[in-house]
Amino acid sequence: QVQLVESGGGLVQPGGSLRLSCAAAGTIFSIYNMGWYRQAPGKQRELVATLTSGNSTNYADSVKGRFTISGDNARNMVYLQMNSLKPEDTAVYYCRAQRQIFPRATYWGQGTQVTVSS
Repeated sequence: QVQLVESGGGLVQPGGSLRLSCAAAGTIFSIYNMGWYRQAPGKQRELVATLTSGNSTNYADSVKGRFTISGDNARNMVYLQMNSLKPEDTAVYYCRAQRQIFPRATYWGQGTQVTVSS
């Protein structure tokens, strides 16, 4: 059973930093792609960053150079280091795990709120 639990959200001033964590119980990173998504009020959920089973990363243009996704296979953890935060980064951030072999499946965490405001 896959369970994803995010933590690390909070209130931060513009220009500040936060590190989000995702405890990914029941996953094996060699067969899962992991990702961070976010959803702001009144907007659709959007991709922030992904980490593939082959250890490749991909970022939304809006966060390139500011955010870094990483994984710890031994601890089944995925992180999102967020620097130089802007008010437009305010959203609920979700961790996603996508199984890459049969049977394919997608799992989501419950989300963690990030608010960037002075």
